[in-house]
Amino acid sequence: MTSLKSAAAVLLMLPTIVSASGQEQLPPAEPYCQWQVKNYAIEQPLCGYTGSAERGKKIVSDSHAGNCLACHRLPIENIEAFGTIGPSLEGVGSRLSEGFIRLRVVDTRHINPASIMPGFYRDPKLINRPARAYIGRTFLTARQVEDVVAYLVSLK
Repeated sequence: MTSLKSAAAVLLMLPTIVSASGQEQLPPAEPYCQWQVKNYAIEQPLCGYTGSAERGKKIVSDSHAGNCLACHRLPIENIEAFGTIGPSLEGVGSRLSEGFIRLRVVDTRHINPASIMPGFYRDPKLINRPARAYIGRTFLTARQVEDVVAYLVSLK
C-alpha cells in the first residue's frame, strides 16, 4: 500500500517537478473542448481531431508528456523501464473500444472514482492545485489525447 501511495504522489507531483525544473516550456493553452460520456465511453474524438498512432507512441513514452510508462507496460522496443502499478496496455486495442479508451485517457475517474491515474483532459476548472504552468490548461492537448488513443487502439 505504501508503494502505491508513493507512486500516486510522484504522479501528482510530476507537473510541478517539470514546471520547477525549467526544462519544459509549455505552449499557450488551447481552448478546451467539451466532451460527453455515454455508456462508459467518449465516442466522438475531442475537438473533431483524428489521431496519429505514430505521434501517440512518442507521447506515451515521453516523460514530459503522457509518461504512460511510469505506470503501464507497453510494447515499445528498447525501453526496459516501465511501471507495474497500472494494467498492461499490450493488446488493449483488441480488448477495449476506442470510446472507452478515450474516456480512460481523458478522465478515468468517470469509471473508477478512486483511480490514481490522472485525468489528462479534465476541465481545467476542475483540476485541483495544479502546478503554476498548468493553471487553466489540460495536461495533454485534445490532439495529443487523440494521438494517444490512436496508438492504444492500434495495439491489437
